[in-house]
Amino acid sequence: MIRILIVDDHPAVGTGTKMMLEQEDDIQVDVISESIHALEMLQENGYDVLLLDLYMPGQNGIELSKHIKSHDPDVRVLIYTGFDLSTHFNLLVESDISGFVSKTATKDQLVTAIRCALREEVVLPLHLFKQLRRAEARVNQDAVEHTEDALTIALNEKEQQILNEVSKGYTNKLIAQNLHMSQRSVEYTLTGIFNKLGVRSRTEALIKAKELGLISAV
Repeated sequence: MIRILIVDDHPAVGTGTKMMLEQEDDIQVDVISESIHALEMLQENGYDVLLLDLYMPGQNGIELSKHIKSHDPDVRVLIYTGFDLSTHFNLLVESDISGFVSKTATKDQLVTAIRCALREEVVLPLHLFKQLRRAEARVNQDAVEHTEDALTIALNEKEQQILNEVSKGYTNKLIAQNLHMSQRSVEYTLTGIFNKLGVRSRTEALIKAKELGLISAV
């Protein structure tokens, strides 16, 4: 079960979003309208994801996210806003959050953003994606002959680190300790890697990543 806390000073928005998300069988949602209670709720209930309104009385979503993550670094935080994301893009990218989503998003878009956040992935509108200037491990050109869609696959830095740890034969628990992550985060990330590479096991993932030049050794 995915446990979500919505923090929004507009009760109607929070309630509507809760009803929308709980149409999913594996999602359970709580809603509060005052940011001052967010940390207390998190400590009591151990939420997986927080949806924080960007602008709230007393403490905005970015400030609240920093405060919460100083106590629980593993919780996923999504900024949930009705404002134009383009005007806040740089601020949001530079903040320690797991993504952001517009309040105009459909149910499917919102659910996708949440599930991606749990896998340490981010969903971006195309016009925002084009603003990114982030280095990623790209498939080297020599690997193109191995697969027609090779150039569409990329692993971020965290995924590369985890695969390199897997190549050493480490368990998820040990990988989590080495990379200062929770074991659950390692498992979510590995699932994302498997999906990207189209494989079902650690061994297959290592072989495929080596073929595509995504990691230096296996």
